[in-house]
Amino acid sequence: MIIGVPKELKDHESRVGVTPAGVHALVAAGHTVLVEHNAGELCAMPDDDFQSAGAEIVGSAHDVWRLAEMVVKVKEPIEQEYRHFREGLSIFTYLHLAPARALTDELLARHVTGIAYETVRDRAGALPLLIPMSEVAGRMSVQVGAAYLEKEHGGRGVLLGGVPGVPPGNVVILGGGIVGTNAARIALGMGACVTLIDRNLDRLRELDDIFGGRLHTLASNGYNIERAVRSADLVIGGVLIPGAAAPRLVTRAMVGKMKKGAVIVDVAIDQGGCVETARPTTHSDPSYLVDGVVHYCVTNMPAAVPHTSTLALTNATFPYLLKLANLGAIGAIREDASIAEGVNTFHGTLTCKPVAESQQREWQPVAELV
Repeated sequence: MIIGVPKELKDHESRVGVTPAGVHALVAAGHTVLVEHNAGELCAMPDDDFQSAGAEIVGSAHDVWRLAEMVVKVKEPIEQEYRHFREGLSIFTYLHLAPARALTDELLARHVTGIAYETVRDRAGALPLLIPMSEVAGRMSVQVGAAYLEKEHGGRGVLLGGVPGVPPGNVVILGGGIVGTNAARIALGMGACVTLIDRNLDRLRELDDIFGGRLHTLASNGYNIERAVRSADLVIGGVLIPGAAAPRLVTRAMVGKMKKGAVIVDVAIDQGGCVETARPTTHSDPSYLVDGVVHYCVTNMPAAVPHTSTLALTNATFPYLLKLANLGAIGAIREDASIAEGVNTFHGTLTCKPVAESQQREWQPVAELV
């Protein structure tokens, strides 16, 4: 198979879809890998490393897309990449289609097979390709939140860990999944007072045990959320419904009652965000104010640490990529239920139920199409 690895075009997106180690393994398996010039430069993976591993360095994105049978990326294609779509092409990347109707339209109209990292499930029902970036984003969310609490970034001027004689900052985390757990780990490590809210009581019991009672836990309901965010210095949104739009747990009215200079980091923004006042931002223009509350809603947070993020992501994605290359998209979909779960669009048909429900569209299971 001819596999294309274009340079990412999303604002400040500096990760790359395949590492030199991945190229070496793909070439050893008999595949051709086309890597766009400087695709890995910003994550400390220069062209020489890819070329030494057996990749062909291609001068333009157009040629990578034109020649490849499968394109491997990190983030969803942006509008200027839509022109490269064509029938028979497979794309393996984060797609986050639930809030992206225009991208969904293009994938369907051009009969592209879109396989989304975020909906691939393993036998245990976990999301193995979402986990590594959720770990990175969860840990980063506290670092970012702590920075934006500084006065020069518009924050209240609160040090999360406090000092002797001065209480620590209050951190409220929505969601007890991978993002929330990693955020709690860092926030507690910094000495903050941390409250985590989740609707799953069993998960709250697990987290209470994991953190030795240092983490305050609350059952999720509107009353508890409103009271918690009102007293928070930093709110982290980490709620996920796989493939679907995130539920809006923090309303505009709740934001209006928060402390002036408090900070919201909505990690769920890729799926639309779990805060009503959240809207996607970029690394170039990462924050804005609503009712005096700082909102940080960058849709590709892990791109700020691209070397770590690329290695963590490709450690998880590569086994699936190799199977797709060895068997072809249709063969891999037939053989591997995890890959079949990842298929969001196939030959002009929407095949992901949560995306269909979010966009109020018809859908059909991919198993019925292959």
